[in-house]
Amino acid sequence: MSPLTDRRPQPRIRAPLLVQSALILFWTRLGSLHALETLKEARFWKHWWGREMSSVDTVGRVYSGLEVEGLRKGLHRVYTRLQRNKVLTARRGWDLAVLDGPESHASYRPHCSGCLRRTVHLEGGDRVQFYHRQVTLMRVSGKFHLLLDLEAQRPGEDEVTTALRLLRRVLAAYPRAFQIVLADSLYAQAPFLNFLLAHGKHARVVRKDERRDLYRDAQSLFALTSPQRGHYRCRACRWWDVADLHSWPQVQAPVRVVRSQETYLVHRQEGGPETPRSDWIWVTTLPAAVVPTASLVHWGHARWDIENQGFNELVNGWYADHVYKHEPHALEGFRMKTIPSNRELRDAK
Repeated sequence: MSPLTDRRPQPRIRAPLLVQSALILFWTRLGSLHALETLKEARFWKHWWGREMSSVDTVGRVYSGLEVEGLRKGLHRVYTRLQRNKVLTARRGWDLAVLDGPESHASYRPHCSGCLRRTVHLEGGDRVQFYHRQVTLMRVSGKFHLLLDLEAQRPGEDEVTTALRLLRRVLAAYPRAFQIVLADSLYAQAPFLNFLLAHGKHARVVRKDERRDLYRDAQSLFALTSPQRGHYRCRACRWWDVADLHSWPQVQAPVRVVRSQETYLVHRQEGGPETPRSDWIWVTTLPAAVVPTASLVHWGHARWDIENQGFNELVNGWYADHVYKHEPHALEGFRMKTIPSNRELRDAK
């Protein structure tokens, strides 16, 4: 285990033991530190620790002063082992990562120095809501997904600024873990794309803003281009692929716009079968000669893997959305401790 330390000047109990106690929270699906205290008399503490369980106040205090770099080193060792055992495979020949910034929780009353705030318009008047957001990066492979790292958004900054700070640290620790970053429309910004290009990486982001010159130029070219037929899972698709566009001069490379119009069959209990249609547009810095259209379409839908195999797994399987200690360092520490506890890691041993 990584050498975990905290800010206590003369600790009587080593930080790794107290940090490990959080595993009981996740394994038993307990919703709070007070619920953990109900297990204080259990005999397994002496078998595990060689002593009785510490108070939950001490556990919360240690997480508040925890140096999370030790947890990050532990995650890096997990990644190295999985990579050595060839568990993390490429998708269509490329290594992918997905970036997203979910909210961990929101509240109208308790708040801390790390809380973000926003005004919510309600029927009874406006109220200030406090919340936390952690931008998270996940390595996507064939059948296995690994959350590599996270970064808390700070008051006064936007999500993309937080993501760039996270990527700087991740690229230093995992220089060859991925080649392409998948992200939603929020990240369709020139500084984000230029940052990845400067580090030898590529981006694939959703495009929604109809006011952009790039969007209008692409739509004009779509109208002049015959679509190619394709399939994504059980969906019949029509694909348009326009490359070498210079309509986004702030980006330091030509961009490519791919559109996928997808039709699929849905059976309703009332009204019979329906054939809804979805329309997706993605922007990428990958050249057309390097990656075919079909691969970009499949990667576009892989963006949701971080929701389904990442955040949903942590929340539904490990109660990771619970606030065990409302303090910025503690929130980051508890969140990061759930990542190597993921059920998939146990299955991959």
